[in-house]
Amino acid sequence: LIEAYASGLFPMGLGLNGRPPIGWWSPDPRGVLLPAQLQVSRSLRRSCRRFEVTVDSAFDTVVERCADPSRSGRWITRKVATAYRRLHELGWAHSVEVWDDDGLAGGLYGVAIGGLFAGESMFHRATDASKVALVALVEHLALAHDPRRIVDVQWATPHLQSLGVVAVPRETYRLLLRGALAAPPVPWDLPSG
Repeated sequence: LIEAYASGLFPMGLGLNGRPPIGWWSPDPRGVLLPAQLQVSRSLRRSCRRFEVTVDSAFDTVVERCADPSRSGRWITRKVATAYRRLHELGWAHSVEVWDDDGLAGGLYGVAIGGLFAGESMFHRATDASKVALVALVEHLALAHDPRRIVDVQWATPHLQSLGVVAVPRETYRLLLRGALAAPPVPWDLPSG
């Protein structure tokens, strides 16, 4: 998996609801967010203040919620979840959790290699919670002040484009990826807040 991400590929099941066989994907164009390009609306900034954010405190639960069988477009099977849990144990996969008074309100998880964060999936129970997770992630990555860092979101959906995600041709992605992989990793401990 790490070699695939470092080569610009990511896995996803080709069968119904992510079932095998697993395919290796490299979309053209590719959805990318450069930390400096993050767009946070006033209302989203207000939402950020309503939640508490943590990192790696509920990795398995975030993956489980992302894999919820009632979600449209689900693709995370038990085998996929087990693989990412192992990457988490090895220090490659991370989650960002967003909490409110009722518990886990949203979150995301992905793989970090150098200055690359390859986002795999996100979920929300409360309005804006997954967006708050992305904002917290990007702000954390931006603390390193290294313009080579990127967040790979795979596809540039309208929802993600509203946050600053752009669609880049595959060759541009490969150049961005090369730079990101050369950037030093950031520590994965976000302050609560």
